[in-house]
Amino acid sequence: MAAVSDHPGELGAGDPVKLIGIRESALSVDEVFAAVGDDAAGGIALFVGTVRNHDGGADVDALGYSCHPSAESEMRRIAEKVAAEYPVRALAAVHRVGDLRVGDLAVVVGVSCPHRGDAFEACRKLIDDLKHEVPIWKHQKFSDGTEEWVGAC
Repeated sequence: MAAVSDHPGELGAGDPVKLIGIRESALSVDEVFAAVGDDAAGGIALFVGTVRNHDGGADVDALGYSCHPSAESEMRRIAEKVAAEYPVRALAAVHRVGDLRVGDLAVVVGVSCPHRGDAFEACRKLIDDLKHEVPIWKHQKFSDGTEEWVGAC
């Protein structure tokens, strides 16, 4: 039996960052899932962030996302870092900007790895780092007429 490091499928892909984007149009889980498909991957982990109807005890009617012009390049930097830390076969991340309604998809990320544990960990690292480091801001509109800006970083 070959050692793990001797099998090409166990090694990271040449360029695992397959899809990075900031979108003004609706996001597609299918697009991200297709982007991270890889025959050497035994696990694919997806995270889908949606607009929820509440935050901090207040009812949310809608929200808008805006971003700094560097947001997409920051997403790529983080994606490359995650791909370097885990045996990622393929990685994708898209984030929505503009006005969204409750239930809309705000962010979709996906990671494929040879094994499920790495896929879960890499996906979590990807979404957590995107949320904390990418200059994307959320403007929430509450049912009581108040509004709030929430910064990603």
